[in-house]
Parts: sequence; C-alpha cells; structure tokens
Amino acid sequence: MSITVRHAASTAVITIDRPDKLNALDYTTIDELSAWLDNASADDSIRSVVLTGSGDRAFSAGADISCLAQSIDAGTAHALQDIVARGQGLTRRIEQFSKPVIAAVNGLAYGGGCEIVEATHLAVAADHASFAKPEISLGFPPPFGGSQRLPRHIGRKRALEMILTGDAVDAQRAHEMGLINHVVPASDLLATALELAVRIERHAPTAVHACLAAVTRGINLPIDEGLAVEAAWFATTVPTAGVRRGLDRFLSRSDMTSQ
Repeated sequence: MSITVRHAASTAVITIDRPDKLNALDYTTIDELSAWLDNASADDSIRSVVLTGSGDRAFSAGADISCLAQSIDAGTAHALQDIVARGQGLTRRIEQFSKPVIAAVNGLAYGGGCEIVEATHLAVAADHASFAKPEISLGFPPPFGGSQRLPRHIGRKRALEMILTGDAVDAQRAHEMGLINHVVPASDLLATALELAVRIERHAPTAVHACLAAVTRGINLPIDEGLAVEAAWFATTVPTAGVRRGLDRFLSRSDMTSQ
C-alpha cells in the first residue's frame, strides 16, 4: 500500500507513504487515493479528511517521473490517459468530495503535490514547507489541473510566475497569496489540521456538504448562475434535521436572553 489511513474520532488521516521517494505520486498511489475517496464518500462515520505525507521532508514531490516517462514514451494517447486523466481525476475527486479535505503540508509540495493542495478545501502548512510548479522544466504544463486551479485561487499573474519560472515559494508567501490557510510550527501541524476539522464537524453534515458544493460549483460561474447554485443547495437543507436543530438552538438562546 502506498497510503495509510488512521482515524482520529470522525476524521480520517490519510498519509501518502512513500518517504524514500519524497511521497511522489506513482500510478498506484493515485489509484489508491482515488479508490479510498470513492469508498469514504458513503461512509457516514467519516466527517472530514486530513491528507498529509510521510516524514518531515515532503508532502509530495509530485508525479513519479519514471511513470510519466514511460507513458510519454508510449505516445500521446497513453500520456493523456495515464497522466492527465488519472491526475485530473484525483484532483477533481478531492475538490468535489462531499466532506472537507484539509491538506496538512509537512514539507515540499511540488508539481502534482501542489496540485493536490490546490484541490483540497483547506490547507495548513508547516513553516518549513515550500510549494512549486516545476513541470515547465520537464517541457510540459501542469497536467493535474494546476494550470486552471492555481490562477483561480491566487490570481493570474502570481500563478503564471510560479508556472512559468518553476521557482518555489515558501510557506509564508503561499499564505500571503491565499494558497494555504495557516502556517504553523511543524510540531503543531497535525494538531492544527485536526482542530480545524473539529471546528467544522460541530456543524450539521448536510450543511457542510451544501456549503462545499455551493462554493465548488459556483466559484467559476457568472454571479447570476452562481446565485442559482446557492439557492439550489440552500433548498436541499431546508427540510433537514440540521436546520431544525440549528434554529431550535438559536431560538432557545434568544428566549433565555429576553427573559
């Protein structure tokens, strides 16, 4: 197995476990991550996911270059299927996952590793982490969705500087650009990610899912279409127990305050 999974209460902690390869994403690892997400989406005991890498050197150094080279040598059709379809499939699964996925970036996140961070809903980084888009040095653009997500997250010019130079940025710069939410000491990384998960899990699962889906689906739409997406997801929550409990809690507090 190229990944390990443990449970911290209702949070699943997934670790990319190839430390000798800086947690590079070979095809087996990508397929295992994708399959686990498919299964976990229907597991009600899992409320959130923290995704990290083994060791303290790398979250993921990106795609395993030996796999890429073999597929590219086999021709364009193989490369598109093996690399692009597989990599974009994984990042799409993460981005569209019905429960929050939080990246705990424990070292360098390069190439496909950075693209996974872009796809996660939230990200916390150790203060020694770094981020880079070095695909251009291999002669091709980011193939796991990074040429599309990164500009949407941090702006066109900042994204193009990373994509066109291949230069790394440190965790503080990644935070300033909006690629990650928090920078913490490495010793606090997992605890911070898990605490963030708990702060989300206190809310109704139906509400969390609706918020994730509304933002993910609507963020790239014109505002009127996005508002329609928001309305549709709001409508899904109206008859839920989560709304009833939330309203009852609020109204009971209001009644006590007014007395």
